Amino acid sequence: MKIAYCLPSLYISGGMERVLTLKANYFAEAFNYEIFIILTDGKGMKPYYPLSPKIHVINLDLNFNHINGQPLLKKAFHFYLKQRKYKKRLKKCLTDIKPDITVSMLRREINFINSIHDGSKKIGEIHINKDNFRDFKSDHSVSFIKNKLAKIWMIQLIRELKKLDQFVVLSNEDKNKWHELDNVLVINNPLPFFPKQTAERVNRQALAVGRFAYQKGYDFLIEAWSIVAAKHPDWIIRVFGDGDKKQYQEQIDRLNLQETCILESATPNIIDKYLESSLFVLSSRFEGFGMVIAEAMACGVPAVSFTCPCGPRDIIKDKEDGFLVEMGDVEEMAEKIIYLIEHDIERKVMGQNARLNSERFRIEKIAGQWKTLFENLLDSNDKNNS
Repeated sequence: MKIAYCLPSLYISGGMERVLTLKANYFAEAFNYEIFIILTDGKGMKPYYPLSPKIHVINLDLNFNHINGQPLLKKAFHFYLKQRKYKKRLKKCLTDIKPDITVSMLRREINFINSIHDGSKKIGEIHINKDNFRDFKSDHSVSFIKNKLAKIWMIQLIRELKKLDQFVVLSNEDKNKWHELDNVLVINNPLPFFPKQTAERVNRQALAVGRFAYQKGYDFLIEAWSIVAAKHPDWIIRVFGDGDKKQYQEQIDRLNLQETCILESATPNIIDKYLESSLFVLSSRFEGFGMVIAEAMACGVPAVSFTCPCGPRDIIKDKEDGFLVEMGDVEEMAEKIIYLIEHDIERKVMGQNARLNSERFRIEKIAGQWKTLFENLLDSNDKNNS
């Protein structure tokens, strides 16, 4: 089977790039699929995540990133020209490759992928929830015109998604938001690891993981931890991520939490950090899925998470393998963290349950769901042709 994926680049350390690499490697190695990854940017740049040597990478050398920072009208004009070139080059590429399945990661090609009649089935795959896809709520400088354009863009997107053979989202919660569509399927993200060892859950340490950005809600987390630290000053929380820590460190300093709330840089041995911890906290305002929760669970660490859109409700079984907290309720988040701190037996039982329940996210199981989808689409194609 030949599968072609379309996305901008592979050189950044994004979640979409990480998940695609994980799946593509598994498809190539375990299923012996012929995988093509078609890029528009970053020609000559090394993929951030290691790729199987069996995978073919094709770069169309369009460099959309060159138009970033230009004035809106100039940017729109150059984008239009590059889109025309992209459609022409992608059409030739797919015609030459002749894939059975073409997967759009819902970037620029989604605007025209259905009009390329190369014989392949077309799938759309989204890695953020609907409400926050091309969302400008967190950008206070956004103009009236940009907001209007975003609404028009969503209408156009829905029109294109309806034409796909399948549209894949990450959670049931998000599926319910795409009420305009009848071709939506839920396939969760796969775990990047499933360690043999699990956390002992005895260290007086909590953990959070994710880049230092507005989305991750670390302002909420630090506020909640100030309540926790007042009652349990012998516990610490360590936060690992990339990005600018300045505003969060200033908040920590104001609340005098320097000894108990520690901001760390991203680390390649994050598994060790999960295993050293006794509970995990997710304070995000929104997520595509919230894979870090499942990673913590795979290490036997129970999680306390806001019910942000979308993912946590699909991952955590409340009061069984973790706690779900109403979005933005800092006091309740602190209360649930304190409960896990003070109840050793429940914390360990929840961690054991978390490990068992995370089995459903193993790469073997998620890849199997994709395999079934691919085969079903091709079977329906054969039946239609006969």
